[in-house]
Amino acid sequence: MDEVLSLRRMLTSRYSTIVCALALVVLPACEAGGEGNAVSTVPSDQFSSIPLRSGYRFSQLGSPRLLISDAATLTRLRTGLKRGDASAVRFQAMVDAQMQGAEIYGFQPWFAALLGQLTGNETYCQYAVQQTERFVLSEEVLISAGERATVANDSYLEVGPLIGNLSLVYDWCRPQMKTEQRARWSGYANQAVWNVWNYRLARWGSQSYPWTGWSIDNPSNNYYYSFLRATMMLGLATHGENIEAEAWLSKFRSEKVDGELVPIFKRDLAGGGSREGTGYGTAMKGLFDLYFWWKTSTGENIADLTPHALDSLDKFPHDIAPTLDRLAPTGDHARDSSAALFDYHREYMMILAQLYPSDAMSGIIKTLLGQSSVPKMVNGFELWLDFVYDLEGIKSQPLTRLPSARWSSGTGQFSMRSAWLPDATYANFICGPYTESHAHRDQGSFVFFKGDWLAYDANIDSHSGLLQDESAHNLVRFEMNGQPVQQVPGKSCIMSAVSDRSEYSYARAVVTPMYEGKQSSGVVKVERDFVFLKPATLVIVDRVQTSGLGVRRIWSLNLPALPSTSGDRLGMTTSAGHRLNVTRLAPVGLPWRVTEWPAFSRDLQGGYRADAVDADGDNSLFLHVLGADGAFIEAVRSDSAEQTGVAVTLADGRVVTLRFHDDGRGGSIEIRDAAGNTNLTNALPLTIHPPPRFAN
Repeated sequence: MDEVLSLRRMLTSRYSTIVCALALVVLPACEAGGEGNAVSTVPSDQFSSIPLRSGYRFSQLGSPRLLISDAATLTRLRTGLKRGDASAVRFQAMVDAQMQGAEIYGFQPWFAALLGQLTGNETYCQYAVQQTERFVLSEEVLISAGERATVANDSYLEVGPLIGNLSLVYDWCRPQMKTEQRARWSGYANQAVWNVWNYRLARWGSQSYPWTGWSIDNPSNNYYYSFLRATMMLGLATHGENIEAEAWLSKFRSEKVDGELVPIFKRDLAGGGSREGTGYGTAMKGLFDLYFWWKTSTGENIADLTPHALDSLDKFPHDIAPTLDRLAPTGDHARDSSAALFDYHREYMMILAQLYPSDAMSGIIKTLLGQSSVPKMVNGFELWLDFVYDLEGIKSQPLTRLPSARWSSGTGQFSMRSAWLPDATYANFICGPYTESHAHRDQGSFVFFKGDWLAYDANIDSHSGLLQDESAHNLVRFEMNGQPVQQVPGKSCIMSAVSDRSEYSYARAVVTPMYEGKQSSGVVKVERDFVFLKPATLVIVDRVQTSGLGVRRIWSLNLPALPSTSGDRLGMTTSAGHRLNVTRLAPVGLPWRVTEWPAFSRDLQGGYRADAVDADGDNSLFLHVLGADGAFIEAVRSDSAEQTGVAVTLADGRVVTLRFHDDGRGGSIEIRDAAGNTNLTNALPLTIHPPPRFAN
């Protein structure tokens, strides 16, 4: 009886729509449903009890609350329209075209609502309300038929854009809406957001629709940012008119941001970026966007609650190849396996730059984007970003202000280059945590670039963009009884040393922990010393030990073109005419085994893998020298007591001698000029020396 009374109280609430909550009974009034009736089943006693923080700035109901409640932002956007700025003109033309019958992919009605606020032309809001109402009605039809709403598809991945759009139109187009309509919209949105956070009890109408709750408590996952968007925007737009709005704001700000995101980002993401890689990790643009909208809507800058946003501003340029048209391809790249620079990456950088408009790094970003392959948004559904986040007011800074390397410990990325010029050489070396499903089993691997990829992740040439296997990456891999030995999720590679100088970059990775917990793997030790001799030579030493179980130790190199081999040497020329030369100095006498990837995997559309297999005994010491476009002339062994070494003669006549302690405790580097004069003698570092934010 208490349940029935509770339900009747909900049905007679101030909402004019039918609002149903079914526990053990079904009320006849709720069974009727019908088009135009939002069916909500939110148990009002199950909301978070965390009180809303004080001090937020809320505009009055009936005036904009989201984004353009900030006077400076409103003035900037209106001025851009009146002045005829290119970004404003393109955005308005796109919206006008949609309203005149064009079908622009990814168009959101709130684009029109924004123009309604900025221009005072109510036609824009009429269109936005009409289109959003059509969507809500379609959802109500499904709910009334006992089906699941489409917002629940793919584990509620699109709840952020869908409920976010509803909230913006609700906020900006009130004069074009009716009271009953606002109640129906908020009732539907309340149910969607409640279902996200209460996944086991999720319902639509009279039907129970529990789901997995995938990543509702994982701030490092791309789904999480969509969940936050829906929660935050619905709370802001409807506060004071929706009884659940305060709970949504508390859920967003106190429980999720303060309680989960802040401590996890501080603990796990030092140095910025995402453990999902440069593909799925770009979804963090949605999180940074929320930071900006929260700041302009409430006056509070939550971006500064952790160093992560500013660190990500610093990191992202170092993820980009010198030609400024592609990214280091870490992690899954399902949309575009080639990791080409795209609107989404421009969006990521523009939002961060507007979060920190007076920071010199934002000026560097402005310059980088202007010189990149995406100097403006290409897709219509992204044009709003060029308008809202226009960088016109940010002072440009030269790329030469950037250092030549970046170490991000939270993601395990060490990126390095010879210079900030299009013809520079670039390398990215990975050693860090493996904790996300979209990350790859690539700890200890590297990629190498000069004008084109010379050594890459084979994932670039995959159809799916989801090739996570060790064999697709440039590392030492293992096989036992013909089966691959895999790196273990939840483990971390340990980067024990990092350094960057004008002459070279150095890193040392202890990959061994990636195999801990697999006692039958036969893997005892995996360590890699990685030296980038500027401008275009790599020296790589691998110390590997197995446990006598017949484990094969395989040094693997993935290549975009067919290589030629001769003894311990390998050469390859890309379709763009860039050359890779490889000399193996240890173990000598191992034949190169070249595999054409498409013949091995139906997912691969191109590419090759060159392997050097050592199955003799239990220990291997691999020593390789790689050069781009004739960067080195000769490489010969130069050992000393308890040290393995190499003397590399570079194309400019310098001779670099590197020696590495056999037990893995560092080593030394000596550089002599063409005349034989010693220019540098240094011990290789034993600890982390992070490069600075700026070169000058």
